Amino acid sequence: MPITIHDQPLPYVALLPERPASAVEMVVIHCTELPDLATAREYGERVLYESGTGASGHYYIDRDGAIYRYVPGTRVANHVRGHNANTIGIELVNLGRYPDWYDSRRQTMTEPYTAEQIAALRALLAQLRQDYPKLHLIAGHEDLDTARVPASDDPAKAVPRKLDPGPLFPWAEVLQGSGLERVTAPGR
Repeated sequence: MPITIHDQPLPYVALLPERPASAVEMVVIHCTELPDLATAREYGERVLYESGTGASGHYYIDRDGAIYRYVPGTRVANHVRGHNANTIGIELVNLGRYPDWYDSRRQTMTEPYTAEQIAALRALLAQLRQDYPKLHLIAGHEDLDTARVPASDDPAKAVPRKLDPGPLFPWAEVLQGSGLERVTAPGR
């Protein structure tokens, strides 16, 4: 069954490095840690680097299951430190720790992912497996970026820089029948 993907390229997409489909080996699952898709888009459009680009995933899945493509998979998006060249980033709209990302007292993620988001994600993963012949791995952002940063409320404490997609993400459901192997951080 074909899926509907709404193409909404970021303004700087032509500045992102190109790559062949054969370079893609892994999908990285993120959550936006923002209140809604519009805010996530605003963050994605911000220019943060000298190259004229910013931080963004390739795909965004809203709470209602709608899928948006901000960056084609044949371009390298800036979504996970040290792993951008061979990955596709998928962002699920979710509050995460918003708005106090690094407050040591607010490190519990409480918003569940919707059934519509998970169904859309599973369909998108199936499509990506067809489009990218070497795609065989999947990881959470928290598995690849394990850095800790000083807490905003108490710099003597350290909190994870990234926690997404977090403890409420249904890994077993997403992995079932996907043909993807999960990469986890050491000790998980």
